[in-house]
Amino acid sequence: MTIVLSIIVLLIIVLLIIVIAGLALFSSYIANKVEKALPPQGKFVDIGGDRIHYVEQGSGPAIVMVHGLAGQLLNFAYLPMQELARSHRVILVDRPGSGYSTRGAQSSAAIFSQAATMAGFIDALKLDKPMLVGHSLGGALALAVALNHPQSVSRLALIAPLTHTETDPPEAFRGMAIPSAVMRRVISHTLAIPLSIKNGPKVLAVVFGPEPVPKDFRVKGGGLLGLRPDNFYAASTDMLTVADDMPGMEGRYPTLRLPIDVLYGRQDQVLNYQRHGEGLKQKIPHVVLKLVDGGHMLPVTLPAMTADWLLAVARSGETVTASGI
Repeated sequence: MTIVLSIIVLLIIVLLIIVIAGLALFSSYIANKVEKALPPQGKFVDIGGDRIHYVEQGSGPAIVMVHGLAGQLLNFAYLPMQELARSHRVILVDRPGSGYSTRGAQSSAAIFSQAATMAGFIDALKLDKPMLVGHSLGGALALAVALNHPQSVSRLALIAPLTHTETDPPEAFRGMAIPSAVMRRVISHTLAIPLSIKNGPKVLAVVFGPEPVPKDFRVKGGGLLGLRPDNFYAASTDMLTVADDMPGMEGRYPTLRLPIDVLYGRQDQVLNYQRHGEGLKQKIPHVVLKLVDGGHMLPVTLPAMTADWLLAVARSGETVTASGI
């Protein structure tokens, strides 16, 4: 009986090893296919231990745009970039660990750490106090830059920004809440990609809701780039680490003096506009908050309106600078 049980246990272990190896091979295969279909489009610059991928177009006053959680710079691909680039140098950035940017082994995912990398990026490109645009988690990063590196930016334009601590992850991202770094790494290379393929449509429906997900989002918007183990690991780490610095940021918001404009959709199903939009304005009275009918992914679902808003915000700052006020 003991021999039989030992054989059964051994068979189970062998079967598990085969399954895990198969999942890892499948995840690697999908990642390779994705990278062949959507290779990097821009340039790279090393900032500390991080390697940052960015795309730029146009000339003039600089606008730097930063995406949100589990996203990448193609999330801004629906904006009329040629129109923006006629009057501005527009720079789209992959956050550390996202898209084709890599996070150094010793680099933290904390918002203040990412903000230091962004300030270093602005300095490396010799940008003269650009307008920093942040969408969702990118909004929290932009606020962190303004708090810790005020000399780096002239104003903020925040789209559906995360501004206050979320005690529970948004429903669409709860599957990434994996506290153990070891388990996060194992799951990233085994179960994460197959489950993302299976559950992706439901997750995107929540992220975009109540608006529909564009049929070409996986390619044009870069959605497929999330089907890579390292990107999943980085996004999960971002989500779990962001809460560390948010309480301290909230207490410092009233010290901010630079111009801040915020665009929020009233029907946002990821972040509540009252908590994160109106809540920010309560702490910083000079914040200019614009509410529109729409969800969380305004740069994708309402690109013309978002671009018009961005240009109006940018030009208002340039007019004030030119007048010497």
